[in-house]
Amino acid sequence: MTRPHPGTDGRLPPSLAMGTADVAFHLAAGGRPLPVVFAFGFETRAPTLDSVRARVAERVHRVPTSRYRIARDRRRFRRVDRIEADRHVHEAWLPEDTDGSATGRLMLSRPLATDDRPAWDVWLVHGPAGRHTLVYRTDHAYQDGVGAAWTARALLGDDPGGGPVPRPAARPTARGLADALAEVAATFRAPTAKPAFDGVSTGRVDVCHTRTPLARLRAVARAHGGTVTDVYLAALSHAVRTWYLKDTGLVHPPLPVSIPMSVRAPGEEFAPGNRMVTARLLLPCDEESPRRALARIVAATGRLRESRRRDAMRLLLAAAPRALGARVGTRLVHGAVVAGPVSSVDFGPALIHQGVAARHAAVFTSVASGIRCVTTLTSQHDTACLSVVHDVALATADELPDLWLAALLELERP
Repeated sequence: MTRPHPGTDGRLPPSLAMGTADVAFHLAAGGRPLPVVFAFGFETRAPTLDSVRARVAERVHRVPTSRYRIARDRRRFRRVDRIEADRHVHEAWLPEDTDGSATGRLMLSRPLATDDRPAWDVWLVHGPAGRHTLVYRTDHAYQDGVGAAWTARALLGDDPGGGPVPRPAARPTARGLADALAEVAATFRAPTAKPAFDGVSTGRVDVCHTRTPLARLRAVARAHGGTVTDVYLAALSHAVRTWYLKDTGLVHPPLPVSIPMSVRAPGEEFAPGNRMVTARLLLPCDEESPRRALARIVAATGRLRESRRRDAMRLLLAAAPRALGARVGTRLVHGAVVAGPVSSVDFGPALIHQGVAARHAAVFTSVASGIRCVTTLTSQHDTACLSVVHDVALATADELPDLWLAALLELERP
């Protein structure tokens, strides 16, 4: 099924049907907005609120994703012809926020617009002296992380071009289709044991981050024949193992997680909606050696790529009726089936705003549908940022970023 690419020919349709993944996020969040946050950290004097508003006002009518709101009762995106930048651009002061966690909590707890406005906003957050953060925020039922990356650069960047690499569609292999069907079938079986992450959710979340040079992950990936994402997942696997072992004295079984994969094709950079699918992966938390964990992950992700699972799942969801596909989608990323999403977003070159380059970037979202923890690795220029959003019931989950860095150090040792 071909979906429209609003803006590629200069015309914006008055309305667009929500896609399968959009409705899945709508259902998972109980119809409420589920924030997606893209935060850019700067280590310089902050611009004025008026100048940020002027930049957004100048750009907004040329960015199709900024021009639609969600008609939730109709499950459609409706075009908004008049955008008032002043109502979308805000300011906050968090002078004690040295690590970005307070900004993250504010962005995940502050309600998004549910009136006749498009559900996005931009924030200028003043941090400690000499630091500030620019934030683009939207609703996950409207946009995925890769789409948010394109929109954030178009609204805020001095050069609105550039962004994550589009993913042209390809024909899946027979093995990819078989694996995708097996994955869907598995979601309707008995819940999988995830002792570190099972339990009751409070609905309240905390956020923590850590940053490291991207060159470190690239060097480990080259040495072991993997990718940056493979290294991220192997270090996360060992971090969860160490965290659970420290708390219980027990070895955690392999941890089922969901890997979001972009299917945003060339020409869809600014198309509203979620252009993504997911794949289930077992993190080898039972593996004592982080190097052996990395080897297992490299083999597993290699199978995903070789079988073109991304395209197989895209094809299955596109072929299914939207309501059925959306309900399957909510099962694929549900707390009964997986511990949570483990995303990876490469923003590319640093965002430059009014002549100043962001030092780091982080994209993250909140929890829903029984999930108690979401992790994301965001790469921008030469810096990688690990973000962990977790239910406050996981009281010690803020240890995971430091344990992740420790696992990365072990992977670097000769």
